[in-house]
Amino acid sequence: MNRVVLVLTLVALLVAPSAAATSTGTTITVLQLNLCHGGMAGCYRGDAVLRRASEVIRTSRPQVLSLNEMCSGDIDRLRPAMGPARALFVAARNLDGTPVLCTGSDEQYGNIIMVSLGFAGTTEESGVYAAQYTAPDGIGELRSWACLPAARLSACTTHLSSDNAPTAFAQCKELMGRVAGYPRPTVVAGDFNLDDACDPGAFERRDDGGVQYVFASDDVSFVRTNEIDMTGTTDHPGLLVTLASR
Repeated sequence: MNRVVLVLTLVALLVAPSAAATSTGTTITVLQLNLCHGGMAGCYRGDAVLRRASEVIRTSRPQVLSLNEMCSGDIDRLRPAMGPARALFVAARNLDGTPVLCTGSDEQYGNIIMVSLGFAGTTEESGVYAAQYTAPDGIGELRSWACLPAARLSACTTHLSSDNAPTAFAQCKELMGRVAGYPRPTVVAGDFNLDDACDPGAFERRDDGGVQYVFASDDVSFVRTNEIDMTGTTDHPGLLVTLASR
């Protein structure tokens, strides 16, 4: 039986069933967060966002955690809240191919995917997209993706181009084409920077009413979707979804 935990934190109501065997299969909780922790954007609020994220992670207890606009050291900072998990960081790249660094730090800037050990395997895949916006009016960042494909659950994170919607759409199609060959169920979460993301066959998606999406392969169904108030520590809400095997 699913256990539902209700926690009222300021104005945020989190509804988070734990992963458990049910009569229809397994329940999986996915948490998508863009924490704007790199220091270079106007949404940066310092380490307060990590404290808020830790609260949300401990309350929602996700099996998949997707994190955008992060520093490489944030894996260790958030691991106590997440618990035992396999984690993969992928750096965004400058136009010359060198890693983007967080402001005032030697830590790399990019995305993190974490999967609890009960679902994780050992394979790691990551890279930058073939389609990139490199015009002079762009921010000069090559966007990246990271995936942890595994027999029990495959999971990916990404942060697509904010400079140019056609570029972001091409990146979306590239990633979804890649994950189509992964073991199922497959979950892809991230900040897609699209008003209407590419929708491949055999996947469904939910969003936060903005640009954050969670895609799930059609062998699982969406049970619940919640937005989480991050109390002003970032410019995006948290996106929490619950999936159940069909």
